[in-house]
Amino acid sequence: MQQEIQKFKSGFISIIGRPNVGKSTFLNRVVGQKIAIMSDKPQTTRNKVQGVVTSDHSQLVFIDTPGIHKPKHKLGDFMMKTARNTLKEVDVILFMVNADEPIGRGDRFIIELLEKTETPVFLVINKIDLVHPDELLTIITSYTEEYDFAEIVPISAMNGNNVERLLETLTSYMPEGPKYYPDDQVTDHPERFIISELIREKVLHLTREEIPHSIAVVIEKIEREKEREIVNINATIVVDRDSQKGIVIGKRGALLKEIGTKARHDIEMLLGSKVFLELWVKVQKDWRNKPGQLREFGFKEDEY
Repeated sequence: MQQEIQKFKSGFISIIGRPNVGKSTFLNRVVGQKIAIMSDKPQTTRNKVQGVVTSDHSQLVFIDTPGIHKPKHKLGDFMMKTARNTLKEVDVILFMVNADEPIGRGDRFIIELLEKTETPVFLVINKIDLVHPDELLTIITSYTEEYDFAEIVPISAMNGNNVERLLETLTSYMPEGPKYYPDDQVTDHPERFIISELIREKVLHLTREEIPHSIAVVIEKIEREKEREIVNINATIVVDRDSQKGIVIGKRGALLKEIGTKARHDIEMLLGSKVFLELWVKVQKDWRNKPGQLREFGFKEDEY
């Protein structure tokens, strides 16, 4: 009897949740390299980041959305519209929560959004390494009393615990479909976008509480020198107040130099090539409330 050929399955998965529940950490874990920036500050992710996980029998396309929160400016409105729109486009929604935080108003706000969709929703309880296993049942009960989830999967995105099981379960929910991306492609974002995000991550890490999310990074030039096997990159860090410019530059330019050094390391890992990175800092007052500047800095509603 001829063995049945396993049919190829593919589909799209949205990762939603409150800010700082580990969505980007999870995405980087499953694709095997950094494509989404990570920060302990909320609302780090601004655009939909698509990560692609391909096996012999399936292709899962993950969309990491901005953490759902109450918008305070036009950039925030854009982020929330982006997150909500993805709920209509996918085969499965992953609602990610923190194991070490009780269910709160933000979680219930997301559950209200989920009640308007017919898409299967998985409850993914992240950071289980931070709680005792006996506490998990209480956490699960507090969420299942609010919503009827298709699946409940506790994981640790940081350590990788149970992540493979989650991927297997997701695959079982995917329809038969084509391979949307080549085997070796892990994201649909261009290098320019990821490079700007890696620089922005370093600014967030190194300025800590002094600089809120009022920064953007614009890549002015990427130029490859084949003879020297080096990539020249010029980028501008945009802030919205004069005082922030001084903070980002630092005393005698020390902080800007450190930002450049750390970002260059990650960019070289991404490109597999030596990188010469030149950074400038520019003030654009109140840019987050100006639609023209939002478009200039890559936040284009019609693409999302």
